[in-house]
Amino acid sequence: MPITQIHALYQELQEYVAWTSEDAERVRRAGPLLESCFPALIDDFYDEIDRHPQARKVITGGRPQIERLKGSLIEWLRGLVSGKYDAAYVARRWKVGLRHVEIGLDQVFTNVALSRLRRGVLRALEQAWRGDPAELTATRESFNILLDLDLAIIEDAYQTEFHRRQQRTDRLAAIGQVAGGIAHELRNPLNVVKTSVYYLLHALRPTPEKTQQHLERIERQVVLADSVIGALSDFARLPMPEMQPVALEACLREVLELTALPTAIHVEIDCPAGLPGVLGDARQLKIVFGNLIRNARDAMPDGGVLRIGALQAGDDIEVNIADTGVGIKHEDLERILEPLYSTKARGIGLGLALTRSIVERHAGALRVASEWGQGSTFTVRLAAAPQEESKT
Repeated sequence: MPITQIHALYQELQEYVAWTSEDAERVRRAGPLLESCFPALIDDFYDEIDRHPQARKVITGGRPQIERLKGSLIEWLRGLVSGKYDAAYVARRWKVGLRHVEIGLDQVFTNVALSRLRRGVLRALEQAWRGDPAELTATRESFNILLDLDLAIIEDAYQTEFHRRQQRTDRLAAIGQVAGGIAHELRNPLNVVKTSVYYLLHALRPTPEKTQQHLERIERQVVLADSVIGALSDFARLPMPEMQPVALEACLREVLELTALPTAIHVEIDCPAGLPGVLGDARQLKIVFGNLIRNARDAMPDGGVLRIGALQAGDDIEVNIADTGVGIKHEDLERILEPLYSTKARGIGLGLALTRSIVERHAGALRVASEWGQGSTFTVRLAAAPQEESKT
């Protein structure tokens, strides 16, 4: 984060806690009273760290490192009582938070460590004070505000750096997961293409029928591979839907015609006569229904019943796509619509996430109900279109 932005944040926090130039002057005047106490405060600070394994584990350089850290801490204390809280001061505090992330120190130990330092500083101030008791009270309050501001900046730096690193880790993990999913999805069609090409190149006298068969196999697998790439592209660059009236039953039947279903799966469609169409982007809605129908198919490897029904619900239309397949485990239900989450051995986990994204862009809703071993029902809720305007 740019230092100007960090300093601006610090100034905003100063204003929030009503920090004034009088507070800064009080702390500065107390500085000489505390200077002689700094070594004892620092020794106490690192002696206490040595008694706590979780805090001590980040000190890997032995006594030389501790001596360097003591030097840094005394400079930190001198900066505290300098009375000058400019951008350079804030930058030094910010670096403390960054350093704690680098060495793996949990922020909770920073909080309690600063609390220990606070107690030591205020106790030393009381012991050295020889002036007006009311001014001592005001000076204590100024120190407390200043230390709270220090802690806020250190913690903000810690959280900023921690989340930045976590996001980078998550991105790398996501890339790895997507890469693995794509590899799974593309390896099978490529292997089929490879074997067909090998046959076409090496067969001595292939019949026209065999040649045609292998060419068709290649074409099917290329279409399959292209659909994987298309799913990624659609998810990354999903356009806003062009809302038009869509005749629901015709849309569903077209998707069914384009989806390969085994003969062991019996399909039932129930779209009542006179049911209004829906308002939506026909192309995108075909992606929605296609994904849900393919999911239902994959859930019934040994066959079953695929029921597609639609009904009016107020000003909306609900489309239910139900299967009699394996169902979804309870622990997977809450995450099944997340990107990159898949219960399939092969799959990149984008189909249902893309489906939900499209439905939400239509100002609709997607629900799922399932029992393990009892099948699943996905419900798409969309706005109804005026009946006389519905079309494909």
